[in-house]
Amino acid sequence: MAEQTYDAIVVGSGISGGWAAKELTERGLKVLLLERGRNIEHIKDYVNAQKHPWEVPHRGMSTQEMIQNHPVLKRDYVLNELVIDSWAHESDSPYVEDKPFDWYRGYHVGGRSLLWGRQSYRLADLDFEANLKDGIAVDWPIRYKDLAPWYDHVEKFAGISGNRDGIPHLPDGQFLPPMDFNCVEADVRDRVKDYYKGQRHIIMGRTANLTAAIEERYACQYRSKCWLGCPFGAYFSTQSSTLPAAMRTGNLTLRPWSIVTQVLYDKDQKKATGVQILDGVTNETREYKAKVVFLCASSFNSTWVLMNSATDVWPDGLGSSSGELGHNVMDHHFRAGASGEAPGYEDKYYYGRRPTGIYIPRFRNLGGEKRDYIRGFGYQGAASRSNWRRDVAEMGIGANLKEELTEPGQWSMGITAFGEILPYHENRIYLNKEVKDKWGLPVLAMDCEIKENEQKMRKDMMADAAEMLEVAGLKNVRTYDAGYTIGQGIHEMGTARMGRDPKTSVLNAHNQVWDAKNVYVTDGAAMTSGGCQNPSLTYMALTARAAAHAVEELKKRNI
Repeated sequence: MAEQTYDAIVVGSGISGGWAAKELTERGLKVLLLERGRNIEHIKDYVNAQKHPWEVPHRGMSTQEMIQNHPVLKRDYVLNELVIDSWAHESDSPYVEDKPFDWYRGYHVGGRSLLWGRQSYRLADLDFEANLKDGIAVDWPIRYKDLAPWYDHVEKFAGISGNRDGIPHLPDGQFLPPMDFNCVEADVRDRVKDYYKGQRHIIMGRTANLTAAIEERYACQYRSKCWLGCPFGAYFSTQSSTLPAAMRTGNLTLRPWSIVTQVLYDKDQKKATGVQILDGVTNETREYKAKVVFLCASSFNSTWVLMNSATDVWPDGLGSSSGELGHNVMDHHFRAGASGEAPGYEDKYYYGRRPTGIYIPRFRNLGGEKRDYIRGFGYQGAASRSNWRRDVAEMGIGANLKEELTEPGQWSMGITAFGEILPYHENRIYLNKEVKDKWGLPVLAMDCEIKENEQKMRKDMMADAAEMLEVAGLKNVRTYDAGYTIGQGIHEMGTARMGRDPKTSVLNAHNQVWDAKNVYVTDGAAMTSGGCQNPSLTYMALTARAAAHAVEELKKRNI
């Protein structure tokens, strides 16, 4: 069994793993970055980034063969010809659904940093204090002031465009100039602000798309083809940002096709000594040694690694002594909102395909208001004109149809709510050792669902959306609830939560596993509650903070 030694090992190369590699190498550590899937090189391997729909066989749509071969991916927009190779294949990497769960994974270098929606919002003390005030789950061991400088740090490097809006429960950040509202959005923004007397806000979406160049990355070209890979480096990904920075130090070794099967644990020293991997191509087993291990494999996969580790000491795995490992699964429930038509703008249009939309921050259960549920939701949406794919009922065929489709269609606007899911202990994942993946490893089983609190919230998510569009002057406003299955938000969180007490949490205030202080978990598994904001920016800040802490602890010989 081959063995090599490093200062630090980072498991997973997505948003969190990329940041861990950058921060640790820039602080002088020799780092091994392990990724379970294939390598994707920046620019060279973005094979569809410059293609037009007519340059691919099925115009980027899903074929019947794809639908048959991908029973999970077919459930949503993620299944299409242009990105089919960017998602984990269910037949290679299955999972068990005790209850319906949609799990969309990116098993390659960069992970879902190449696929994410790039919406980037800070949590506030409103979010960090929520569990304590509501008597739900456990209290976060940190507050906004602990993470604020790290939000600053990651925003400056990642490049977040947005406006400083002065909303207390949605803290401002270190922003590049925001993208522009179109004419309908600007009018809806102003009418909503006037009607609600400044208590509801429509702001431009804060997004990890550059509006000004940063070093070798160029400003967004408004192509809105982000998830095909950006040759301009205009959005934040591991490939465009953190990986090049880590490589420049000369301290990084990247190893794709490395499935980490366990953290190696020395029960006498009570700390990790490295990891064991299975080569995804050769099936060879290897061990790598390190002083510190960062688990950044995405929420559920980091927890899977912990569950497979130190089982001779803890039958349920490293970090399971509290009984909370694998529990408290969260996501953001969505697919509910409203849309309407915006007449009177037929002589107006917009330039390019902006890669972000508008955002309406949470306004429910604030300022003493109490609904029949706790927590809240925000909205994402946009206004646009319908395109050539619309139906023209009066002109079903021929030259008149083609002529009509050269003109832009009706203006409309839609907003979709993203709501917080509470950290219920009974929402859990666990190892199903009866089912194995392509490499003979046990898989995860999902036992999760939304409950009464979220169901009540969904009624307001629709009604409030319709009310705002109507007061803004839109016509034929329609609400919708397209149904939601947990996991669809692709914001899986929890399962190795932070806390103040090793009896009720897996991680401490610095993301260290209570049972092995030289193991850090800094992806979504660490989340104690979810807020209603997109969580990736918080993962970045937690990771950068934990990396700085790890280096200081190594210097002090505390780990």
